[in-house]
Amino acid sequence: MFKTTRPILASMALLASTSISAFAADPYVPPPPEPQPPVVYEEPRSEFGGWYIRGDVDYHWMNTAGDITYTTYPGGGAPPVFNNTFTTADLRGSWSVGAGVGYQVNHWFRADVTLDYWAKADFRGSTTGVCGGVPCTSVDESALSAWLLLANAYVDLGTYHGITPYVGAGFGTAYVQWDDLRNTVGGITTIHHGRFDWRFAAALMVGASYCLTDNLDLDVGYRYTRITGGEMFNFAVGAGPGRDDGFHVHEARAGLRWNIGGYASRCAPPPPPPQVVDYIPPVYK
Repeated sequence: MFKTTRPILASMALLASTSISAFAADPYVPPPPEPQPPVVYEEPRSEFGGWYIRGDVDYHWMNTAGDITYTTYPGGGAPPVFNNTFTTADLRGSWSVGAGVGYQVNHWFRADVTLDYWAKADFRGSTTGVCGGVPCTSVDESALSAWLLLANAYVDLGTYHGITPYVGAGFGTAYVQWDDLRNTVGGITTIHHGRFDWRFAAALMVGASYCLTDNLDLDVGYRYTRITGGEMFNFAVGAGPGRDDGFHVHEARAGLRWNIGGYASRCAPPPPPPQVVDYIPPVYK
């Protein structure tokens, strides 16, 4: 009987061992991941701002770059006296508005063309001489306005917490318009008609912009402009014409720059961190 049951017991042990091995070899399969939202395709945006438009306002104050000269005609057969100079010359401050269009080449360089209108700045000066054989002093009053057209280039010096300092330079032309000059001596006023002409202009800029949004910058800065000399007033009653030697112009400026059809990558919010999916190895039981 023992010989009969031993094969049966061996078969049962082999079957049990095979079942246990098969069960132990079955891997543990984790549940499927949750479905992800569909991917929405977005058109890629320009890395840099590309084209931009700008608008500016400023307050400026001016100084004459040299003498205001004029010619006098003493009469009585005496020759004219050239290069008489104003004893005093004072230009007051005024405001201006401007607009421009430019291109952001890369993170470090941009260029634009700007046109500014300078509102009238009052002028007051004086001359000294001899009137009827006695010393006399005149009071001279006028005003100056101008259009300034510049081609500018800037170097941006990096962005720090949304603030980008920069330096720049520009070259162009200024259309200078003098009002009539009112020359008053001893209660008598003589009108010299004002002159207007185109002059060479050059500028240096320093400032900083601040990211208001990813395509709008607030720009605040200082600009120094040098305008060359030209005609100031015409001849009238024994004196003229007059000529100025140009101006030093100091401007405190503020404005906005809007990037057209793109965005400034330096102003864009940082991209979200990449999602890291941990690998879960199969678990065998």
